[in-house]
Amino acid sequence: MIDVAPAIMVRREIKAPAADLFDAWLDPELLAQWMRPGDFAPARVKNDPRVGGSFEISMQSACGDGILHTGVYRKIDRPRVLVFTWISVHTQERETLVTVTFNRRGPSATEIVITHEMLPTADAASKHAGGWGSLLEKLAGLKG
Repeated sequence: MIDVAPAIMVRREIKAPAADLFDAWLDPELLAQWMRPGDFAPARVKNDPRVGGSFEISMQSACGDGILHTGVYRKIDRPRVLVFTWISVHTQERETLVTVTFNRRGPSATEIVITHEMLPTADAASKHAGGWGSLLEKLAGLKG
């Protein structure tokens, strides 16, 4: 029997050019604005957006607690594909893999598809699906 780690896929069309949306994933100031769930304060972001470069995103809860997410960029193909590892308490501190594709939908819209693989449990997969959906809502509000 082969044990396959859970994976999720989240899609969202946003009325913005692919290049602008792609850049919002790498620019620390823009990331801080939308890479945060619910009513969290803007995130604290450090990143080195190059293949092999790392990032740290600390999502700041209302009570000031930071939830640290770290990873390493594996592929940066602007404005088509971004691949990076993703580690946090919500992945049980295990390395998972995120692939973000940017599909042009006409001159002024882009479909973003997030595939998150190697999640530790089905519960973690479900929570990440909701989380990524919420973050894409914020990105759409920022860019749409």
